[in-house]
Order: sequence, then C-alpha cells, then structure tokens
Amino acid sequence: MTDAIASNVVPLSWEGDRATGRLLMLDQRLLPTEEVWLKMHSAEDVARGIREMVIRGAPAIGIAAAFGMAMGMRAFEGPLHERPSEFGRLHTLLASTRPTAVNLFWALERCARVAERLRDADNASLTDALFDEADQIFQDDRDNNLRLGNYGAALFEGPTRILTHCNTGALATGGYGTALGVIRALHASGKLNHVFIDETRPYLQGARLTAWECVKEGIDATLITDSMAAHFMKLGQVDAVILGTDRIARNGDVANKIGTYGLAVLCKHHNIPFYVATPLSTIDLNTANGDDIEIEQRDPTEVTHIGGRQMAPEGVGVAHPAFDVTPAELVTAIITEAGVVYPPYTDTLPTLF
Repeated sequence: MTDAIASNVVPLSWEGDRATGRLLMLDQRLLPTEEVWLKMHSAEDVARGIREMVIRGAPAIGIAAAFGMAMGMRAFEGPLHERPSEFGRLHTLLASTRPTAVNLFWALERCARVAERLRDADNASLTDALFDEADQIFQDDRDNNLRLGNYGAALFEGPTRILTHCNTGALATGGYGTALGVIRALHASGKLNHVFIDETRPYLQGARLTAWECVKEGIDATLITDSMAAHFMKLGQVDAVILGTDRIARNGDVANKIGTYGLAVLCKHHNIPFYVATPLSTIDLNTANGDDIEIEQRDPTEVTHIGGRQMAPEGVGVAHPAFDVTPAELVTAIITEAGVVYPPYTDTLPTLF
C-alpha cells in the first residue's frame, strides 16, 4: 500500500496564542478567484461562518465548532455556577447552524464531555482543555483521512477513472480529504487515470472547490455539469464513483449533497461501483435509517442566483434541499479510516467501532 501524500491546502488555522488568538477561515464562497482568510474572534463569528458557508464540509464544520466552543468559553467571566448555562447557550448556537452534518454534533459532544469532566475547575483550565480538544479533533481528522485514503486506493488495481461530486477534499476536512483523499492517494500511487468532477449545483462546490484543489495538486481532471454524468457513464468512461457524506445511518443509508442519490441510481443501471468515503465520526449509529435524518433547506436565492446574478424569474417557486438520502442497497462499500465495509451495513458498520 502506497502512503498517501498530505495536501498543502487547509480550510482553517489558528493565529496567535489561546488567550487572545483567533480562528482563521478560508472563505470558500470566494474560491477559486480569490483566496481570502476571515478572522473569527468568537463563537458567534464561528457560527455565522458555518451557517453562511464560509467553511463547509462535515468534518471541517466539526473542527470549527470545537474551536468556536473554546473561544466562547474563553470569553465567559461569570461565576462558576452560571457556567453550565453559558456552555448550553453556546452549544445551542453552534448546533443550530447546519442540522444534517453529524460531525458538528459529534464534536460538540466531545466538548461537552470535557466540560463535564472539568465542571469544578476554574474557567482558564476548562478553556485550555477545550482548546486541547479542538486541536486533537483537527489533528485526528487529518490523520484519519490519510488512512482512509490508503484504504480506498487499495480497492483499485490499475489506472482508474473516477467521478466525484461536491467537494470532499482538504477544504472540507482537516486538510486532506475523504473521497478526494482517496483520489489523492490513487494519484500518489500512479493508479489514477482521470477524474470527472460534477459541478454540483446549486452551490457549485465541485466547480469552485474540487476543481481548484485538483488544479493546485496537479491531478488530471475534467469538470462536467451534473446532467452529463449519465452520458460519460454510458460511454464507458467512468470506472467508479467515489463521494463523501454528511451522515450515514445505522442501516447504511447515506445523506450527502443533493444529486448523490441520482448518481447512485445511474451507477446501478450502468453496473458501476458506488463508494462512500467517510470518517467514523460521520457514521451515526443512533439514527436507524435515512428517514430519520433532518434535511437542511437552504435559501432559495442560492438556486435562483449565480455569482450574485439572477438567473430565474421573480415569482417562480423554488425548492432547495441541500442534501438527499441514498438507500443503503445502492452503496457498494463504505470506506473509513478503520477499513472498508460492505453490506449488510446494519451488521458491518458497528464492527468499525
């Protein structure tokens, strides 16, 4: 197995010391034409950055939320008996930003366990421990993605043509990627022939972000519109589809960026493997199936406008579910940092833990 090569792209970083420092977020709304870093000084800033998609991608959202919680408690100056109430307020603030991404709640739960363990400690000790936890979540995600990439690359023998959707790379994680991490590992091992990138309407994460990462890293890629995927599959130019996820239910149902379900159906028709790459933190064994996953509904203007320009007439109805759910029976395998599992997922997913 060839070791994956780390990416130089990161979606966030820390600037300064813990007492007065701030979280820097690469504003992904402006990519690929501008690289602008925004300074987040508080939990409120982080919550706004997550909600407004300055940062996006389930793992990266979880990392950002952990730093947001640490900064939020850093600012607390009240008596010890009022601290649980403030912690609860911050938890609610951050948890309400993106309801579908389970990593957000997983990271906040890790912070909550720290707060419970240090419930009688002074606030400086708690704040320092929360920063330690955020740092650990950040580093763990990067390390886990490297392992995941190697497991995914091992599934393929020779030059492979991959189609991917949305952005699952360094920008969506701690700095390497899930599905795009597998693609990076294939590229590093000489087993990647080509990548097709869905533009991923309506927010164009594929066109703006995944294409940008591939260009930066010298990965041979072709950008296509979402509606072209079936055409290239029919021509026999796609060997596998690999994408990420924002939540996997206990039965293996996959919630991911809108358009994922359609790709899975196309793969079934064309007999193409459909792989989902995910860290363990995105697997939600407490959710029985996809019917129980809340689907975020976003601003209609993200559909009617592109780059600030109105593309649809006033008065037309607009639907904008940010995610769809792919049934487990359409998923060939799930790739994680602990290995690759196959159906039946109700039996195999718990073994990863």
